[in-house]
Amino acid sequence: MSDPSGPAALSMGEAPTGEASGGGRDGFGLVIFSGGYDRVHYALAMAAAAAACGRPVSVLMAGRALPALLGETGPGGCGWHGLDAADDGRSPKDRDRYLAERGVATLEDLLTSCAALGVTVTVCEMGLRALNWPTTVGLRTDVPASLGGIVGFLGRVGAGSLVFV
Repeated sequence: MSDPSGPAALSMGEAPTGEASGGGRDGFGLVIFSGGYDRVHYALAMAAAAAACGRPVSVLMAGRALPALLGETGPGGCGWHGLDAADDGRSPKDRDRYLAERGVATLEDLLTSCAALGVTVTVCEMGLRALNWPTTVGLRTDVPASLGGIVGFLGRVGAGSLVFV
């Protein structure tokens, strides 16, 4: 029989504590490279959840995921609506509305939560170049992000967990 005070006894939404969970101190690095709405959405949910559990979180936004950080003045002028289609084929805007109608956090909710929880966001300079965007591209002003690269990102994550989406 399992120990009722262990992880098996957790209810949905409850964060594990103590030694088994790493005490909430282990860093978490997340490379968000894929530009599909669902992948970006879930990756941001993971980042916000890890930060809410007390883990220092570093996110490297790269590749086709970069439109998630665009402001209305960025290329195309449509912000995160310029992400690739969701897995079900819906546009990012339609998928976001669909999820919101079901009580799921929107992409805006997740971005602002990550900012409020102190998630460190790095905009991949190589990713900007690959998209032929200048380093002065019009990024959102409500999500603090710095320009950087893979080496600096890996240095911040250190020996922590690393996930690539």
